[in-house]
Amino acid sequence: MIDLKKPWHGVYVAAALPFHDDLSVDFDGYAEHVRWLAENGLHGVTANGSLGEYQTLSDAERARVVTTAVQAAPDGFGVMPGVAAYSSHQSRHWVEQAAEAGAQSVLALPPNVYKAGSEAVVEHYRVLAEVGLPIVAYNNPFDTKVDLVPELLARLFDEDLIVGVKEFSGDVRRSYQINELAPGLDLIVGADDVLFELGLAGAVGWVAGYPNALPKDCLKLYELATSTDPADWAGALPMYRDLHSLLRWDSRHEFVQAIKLSMDVAGRKGGPCRPPRSPLSPESAAQVIKDTEAVLAMGYR
Repeated sequence: MIDLKKPWHGVYVAAALPFHDDLSVDFDGYAEHVRWLAENGLHGVTANGSLGEYQTLSDAERARVVTTAVQAAPDGFGVMPGVAAYSSHQSRHWVEQAAEAGAQSVLALPPNVYKAGSEAVVEHYRVLAEVGLPIVAYNNPFDTKVDLVPELLARLFDEDLIVGVKEFSGDVRRSYQINELAPGLDLIVGADDVLFELGLAGAVGWVAGYPNALPKDCLKLYELATSTDPADWAGALPMYRDLHSLLRWDSRHEFVQAIKLSMDVAGRKGGPCRPPRSPLSPESAAQVIKDTEAVLAMGYR
């Protein structure tokens, strides 16, 4: 059961960021997309996630993305900005900016300027926690080269530095060890293609990519997968199999381009990415289009 009193539970969409033809940010389009996600029953958005291409934004653009999301969000719809930066000082600045804008929680990577050791990771989160917003740690060892292993997560949780973890390692076995070492630390699904497995393992949230294109059925799949009723699990499995050819794009390097292309096919504005992200290869684009059209033909929305 989703506890919406905790503003990091439920399906938080890593909202794609639309650009105009000249690659300036379409803030009006972004606000409309946030409202549309809320209208479709999702629980919140993660502004300035990787899918939002925050690495390509100026500081002014990045700040405005957060304020735009907060202003567009209706009552009860959460905003959990990503606050990744190369230094702890910069990351803290983005936590402070999120708090000032009215966000209810933040999603924070570990230090990613180098392969930081455990002590540096703990100190990083201490700096961020001083601001006072609830922090969901983001474990992405592929991009950061820092692995928030269960033992380290337990230490961060024991110091009251984090409330949850977005788990993107792909190792679904970790969920059980995390629960054993840090009972009470909330498990958040961090990759679309392990939703079913982590849902069964007790996840209470999903920072999600494909609801940008298919909000209603992604929400339904989440609700079934995180249920405690085996009948719901049985209902989730065929949906998961139908959608998995798309969901697995969320774990590939070209996930931003793929999800934006699926949005275009589904009738939402996905559009181009800012360089250095280049368009998908013709072969990959054809596969994304084929798989998106197939699930749309099956009635998924």
